[in-house]
Amino acid sequence: MFKKDGTISFLTKLLSINSPTGYTNNAVSFLRETIEDIGYETMTTPKGNLIVQVDGENTEVTRGLSAHVDTLGLMVRSINSDGTLSLTKLGGPLTPTLDGEYCDIITRDDKVYTGTILSKSPSIHVFKDASTKERDIDNLIVKLDERVESKEDVENIGIQNGDIVAYDPKVVVTDSGFIKSRFLDDKASVAVLVSILKMMKQEEVTPSTNLKFIFSTYEEVGHGAAWIPEDITELLAVDMGCIGLDLDCTEYDVSICAKDSSGPYDYDMTTKLMNFAKDKALNYAVDIYPMYGSDASAAMSGGANIRAALIGPGVASSHGMERTHIDALENTFELISEYIRN
Repeated sequence: MFKKDGTISFLTKLLSINSPTGYTNNAVSFLRETIEDIGYETMTTPKGNLIVQVDGENTEVTRGLSAHVDTLGLMVRSINSDGTLSLTKLGGPLTPTLDGEYCDIITRDDKVYTGTILSKSPSIHVFKDASTKERDIDNLIVKLDERVESKEDVENIGIQNGDIVAYDPKVVVTDSGFIKSRFLDDKASVAVLVSILKMMKQEEVTPSTNLKFIFSTYEEVGHGAAWIPEDITELLAVDMGCIGLDLDCTEYDVSICAKDSSGPYDYDMTTKLMNFAKDKALNYAVDIYPMYGSDASAAMSGGANIRAALIGPGVASSHGMERTHIDALENTFELISEYIRN
């Protein structure tokens, strides 16, 4: 049974932990502690991916389920002469939405400074192009909440090129069931998989086959699950569903992706997922995402000899200020529940 309160509670905690791609240890530690408290053993790959095995009725077959804990983010590209920071992207954030966002600057010795991401023309009273200047990565800077007026001042407090810049997720859960936050891609799916693990333990559900849950750490840069355990023959990636343009998915649905930028997903596996959703009377949509890649496509590109499919909760405004609804998480949970039993 899907437990809304528990899923949202875990999700809001996970969203509050900075985990830009390449800086995920804290989020993985929280995830590991949560899963081990439920009663599972975990292991971590050299790359940092967290893996959980669940024994099934048919021990000769192992299926994988993946979601990624890494998020979009930024990094200090250089320190400017006036004490501001120039930036480079981690993954593909929608940079116009970052103008005015609060952020943490995390140094290599784990000091955390705060600041604000701003346009290089931040004031309408000063700059003629304040409202028209492009908000691309080259026209955004970080203004530190410290008394720094030069490059030397910034270096003296310990900030250097290559430091992580994590911006505020701004998590809000409304009484009407909407979840508004950055990084629902893909922490919403992580929360669903953790709820699946909890359900199996509490309700003593034995899956039809062995399962390996993979929580990856480099999906936003394309190689999160490029390596997966060799005994996995089928991988279900759980990642956000897109909304807009000619897409059918909504914030209330579980998305089933038939094809993304890497090509079509396994025909039979995708068809079975569609039939499961139909038989369970779930709100679902089947869509094609031409500007999208997943852990499953990374695994196949890495040479994995697997069948693969992609599903996930519908998320609006991806890579910007995202939003979904608890119904989308529940529909995704129910589809995965049916999948692991069959």
